[in-house]
Amino acid sequence: MDECNSGDGLYLDDLNVGQRFTSATHTIDEAQIKTFAVQFDPQPFHIDEKAAERTFFKGLAASGWHTAAITMRLNVESGPPIAGGIIGAAES
Repeated sequence: MDECNSGDGLYLDDLNVGQRFTSATHTIDEAQIKTFAVQFDPQPFHIDEKAAERTFFKGLAASGWHTAAITMRLNVESGPPIAGGIIGAAES
């Protein structure tokens, strides 16, 4: 990850086009895909391998909501050190 200039984190003015940050990783398995999908996104291609084979995914696929939640966690825990957090709200 690029280092930030301030101990308080990065502000939009500190970011440059093409700048890259590397987060930690998260391995996702079939059980996690199905557990999340059954509770939050019960579409056949997330919960049933046979049904998923007949879709354009050609197999079980994680929910976009699931991958977005994992991405958010990785950003918060090990992504760019954004001042004030990722929410982007300024203090009044």
